[in-house]
Amino acid sequence: MGRIVGRDNRARPDSAKAEFGEGQGTSGRRSARLRLRAAWMYYVEEMTQNAIAEALGVGRVTVVRLLSDARALHEVKISLRRDIAELTGLELALQQRFGLAEAVVAPLSSGDVDPTAAIGAATGQYISDFITSNMLVGVGWGRTLLKALGFIDEKPLSNVAVVSLLGGISSVRQYNPAEFGWQFSRAFGADCFQIAAPAIVDSEQTKNVLVDRCGVGAIFDLAQSLDVILVSVGGMNPDATSYLFGHFSAEERQTLISRGAVGDLLYNFFDKDGQIIDHPINSRIMSVPIDTLVKTPRRILTSGGAAKVDAILGAMTLIKPNIFITDEITAGLLLNENVANKK
Repeated sequence: MGRIVGRDNRARPDSAKAEFGEGQGTSGRRSARLRLRAAWMYYVEEMTQNAIAEALGVGRVTVVRLLSDARALHEVKISLRRDIAELTGLELALQQRFGLAEAVVAPLSSGDVDPTAAIGAATGQYISDFITSNMLVGVGWGRTLLKALGFIDEKPLSNVAVVSLLGGISSVRQYNPAEFGWQFSRAFGADCFQIAAPAIVDSEQTKNVLVDRCGVGAIFDLAQSLDVILVSVGGMNPDATSYLFGHFSAEERQTLISRGAVGDLLYNFFDKDGQIIDHPINSRIMSVPIDTLVKTPRRILTSGGAAKVDAILGAMTLIKPNIFITDEITAGLLLNENVANKK
């Protein structure tokens, strides 16, 4: 499968700009956006050319030409350039509404498409340029982050270490999102530090023993010096990762919801106002404390999907991200929901 790569497009030859109308007003921008969408649907969402033609309202021959043009302009080398992929209006609106330093919005063909692959691709592209030498990076895990791995440009860096912010899982079903930390570290030739414990333990007492006497505390101490964290949020829907791996029962899920839980960050459950809810589960989570993460200078949140809108809104208050990566459908829902909440 092809990959979309974010690279600077400003050096494109003038002849290419003229041919595709760039620099010639809105028609040129529409042409470039159409080409972007066709390439994204084909290489990231793996849609057929016929399906792309139907989604864009153009003929199949036009789709073939758009894909060919994207390759000829070096916008796709298995990837589409990041700056062309920016959906500027939504990104600026998100930045202003949530006080973000930067927002990245990935194109999505329709609201019926699972946005995980698109957000993962955008996350991998962003991280490829963001991570540099001499960084201590904290990472969570989940399906979105796992999808990002295929879009990270592997490059050896010096003095980079990765800290996994959540314990692991003992039962793997088809894929293991908890592997994200060490796979991420391999992409940069970095050291990896993991919490040698399950994501959730049987009691708060067990947690305290593991932290105080079994070495987990050293990871928590290391996390005090993180330069950046990369995390996603989970929703309360039945196919959320936390339930997919059986960490919580259906009864526990209902009690969490009844107490106002809208989602979780590293299995820490919070309400729509971004407050950790009063529930015994939150005292048994083997994760770096939220208070520690909020002090990290750069906080990247990557998530999307209609089922996660409330969770993302809560996370904006809980973790206070300064960089947010999502898809265009979710971005629109977040902005509309936020406007509604202010009325």
